Amino acid sequence: MLRVLVADDESLARETVKLILSDIPYVTDVFEACNGTEALKVAQESQPDIVILDVEMPGCSGLELAKQLPDKCIVVFATAYNDYAIEAFELNAVDYILKPFEDDRFVRAIEKAAGRHSEKGFKSYHQLHSSLHSLAAQENDSYRERLIVRDPGRIRLIDVENISFISGAGNYAEVHLQDGKVILHRETLCELEKQLNPNLFVRIHRSSIVQRKMVVELRPNDKGDYTVILVNGETLTLSRRNRNKLEEIMH
Repeated sequence: MLRVLVADDESLARETVKLILSDIPYVTDVFEACNGTEALKVAQESQPDIVILDVEMPGCSGLELAKQLPDKCIVVFATAYNDYAIEAFELNAVDYILKPFEDDRFVRAIEKAAGRHSEKGFKSYHQLHSSLHSLAAQENDSYRERLIVRDPGRIRLIDVENISFISGAGNYAEVHLQDGKVILHRETLCELEKQLNPNLFVRIHRSSIVQRKMVVELRPNDKGDYTVILVNGETLTLSRRNRNKLEEIMH
């Protein structure tokens, strides 16, 4: 049996959701709130199992609210805005529904949330994230042996020894694995450089870090930089300002 909180500043939207929920037999209690501040208070008092959130609400946005909800709450976003899906899934939302939605689509989201609720030993995202970071720290006090990569709905552990090179992508990094896969990681190249063992990885350009053992050839260019050729045939550039890294690569 599940208790559900519906938080939306539009009364018609709340009534629509409550009407659909009334036909779901395992939903026993439905609470509602018309803004973020009220929703947080209701959530703390009623301890719902599932919270259905709009993104933009007075007082406190749905994204801000999701960060403050009790750990047991499973979040589903139902909103007219499609720009916040990544942030929503980073907060461990189980689904992100765009208004106007069909009844069947909404029911599937509730079924997914109910399935998450029934999983034995379920931990909140924040608990799991903290545990993984602690585990990584215990394995290597100085440098990472594994990267923790967050994707919508899952967290992956990537062994650094399987990395070929890493390229910058704004506030993110693209991790290129030796099997050819490319994984988007939500940390900057500068942050990653501090976490990786310099005996294994070297920064050769403002936009790339390479694992030294992957380098098989260096070709000097007319402009003072170098073309770096990897085992798999891919090429990178060692910039002029990083020419002092040549010796690091060759040893």
